[in-house]
Amino acid sequence: MQRKTYQPSVLKKPDSKFRLPDFSFEKKLWKRNFKIVAGVDEVGRGSFAGPVVTAAVAFAPVQSAKFRVQSLKITINDSKKLTPKQREKANKWIKENALYWAVGEASVNEINKLGIVKATQIAFRKAISKTKADFLLIDAFYIPYVAGLRRKNQKAIIKGDTKSISIAAASIIAKVYRDKLMTDLSKKAKYKEYGWDKNKGYGTLDHRNAIKKYGLTRLHRRDFVRKLV
Repeated sequence: MQRKTYQPSVLKKPDSKFRLPDFSFEKKLWKRNFKIVAGVDEVGRGSFAGPVVTAAVAFAPVQSAKFRVQSLKITINDSKKLTPKQREKANKWIKENALYWAVGEASVNEINKLGIVKATQIAFRKAISKTKADFLLIDAFYIPYVAGLRRKNQKAIIKGDTKSISIAAASIIAKVYRDKLMTDLSKKAKYKEYGWDKNKGYGTLDHRNAIKKYGLTRLHRRDFVRKLV
């Protein structure tokens, strides 16, 4: 999804004791005349059930060196470090202010057939294809076979969701989307015993016990689960 305009305001610099992601990587690329620098991240890679979800987020070039998106009201960081309420607020802000944001999804069937690595790459390519990115910032690894974006137009950043605002924003978009999806699925009678509203499909003790008692559903990653339950 695209927003044609984005007018950021100057916000106060966060306390240095609590270091948050910033636009350092993005600014270097904007100076090199890359126009749409998208941060991408995934959620659900290690889950026992449900799809793997990716997101891509790009902000318009920020000219002010003092600009910080972080404020007391909105915190953009690795989605795992935020509370559900913080994620919801940030998710709304990102969607309202990003130049582009998009979600990609790989189904359980794709995961079971192709494996989690290839399925995650498919989900990444789906999200990226909905943007007009000319450079990618990625959490930890490169993504092969992205149309028009070879490795020279990608930067893999270790713990990128704690360093780049664009990657952190993508992690939030993906997390909020997938959490809602799993919560909605948990309300269906055939899945209610697995507690996906709480565990989001991950291998908690309660989820493992439910699998042992009720068996696998069509939304479980069969080969993966059988090795661990």
